[in-house]
Amino acid sequence: MTADFNEKQLEILQVAEELFAEKGFDGTSIRDIAKKANINIAMISYYFGSKEKLLESLIIFRTSDLRLKLESLFSEDLTPIEKIEKLIELYINRLNKNRCLYQILHFEFSSKKRIMDFKVFTDVKKQNLLSLQKIISEGQEKGVFRKNINSALLPPTIMGTFFHFHTNRPFYEELFDLKTDEAYDHFIKTEIINHIKQTIKAFLVYEN
Repeated sequence: MTADFNEKQLEILQVAEELFAEKGFDGTSIRDIAKKANINIAMISYYFGSKEKLLESLIIFRTSDLRLKLESLFSEDLTPIEKIEKLIELYINRLNKNRCLYQILHFEFSSKKRIMDFKVFTDVKKQNLLSLQKIISEGQEKGVFRKNINSALLPPTIMGTFFHFHTNRPFYEELFDLKTDEAYDHFIKTEIINHIKQTIKAFLVYEN
């Protein structure tokens, strides 16, 4: 499966994402998606086959270009620290932009209501981890990063901070006086990203 979708497929994916986030995967039917996208049910079956395959395509649509950006990041004329900082920005900005999708995935993973093949999502995460490991290895070879680093635990450290902040949004909106969506997003792009950068750099560079 590739990330090359036509205009009608993209419209279906965007409608499906909105409905999945609003009503849940179980609460959304193919008929609901077809009605909101103003198409017949047969077209969804033709393009995607099933609701599960539609979700797989949605994952590809939202994550494929991140893999390319992470791969190209390694070749940029930046220090290992600068690459890690840029990687964190890519991760958090992507998570914030696509939080509806990750909300859907989190529910599906945790509920275990059905047996679903999330191999496509696992493959994406493996490729992203390889890109991260290349940067870590470069930093170790240059003597910038310490040797005993479990790089596989860095993504959950990065993403966990964001998701904790987001799932406790009412608390942090009150704590930091974030009265609008714009203020909330600005806080993520500045304070949250900078906090994660400081945390990850301290872990990579200094012995505890």
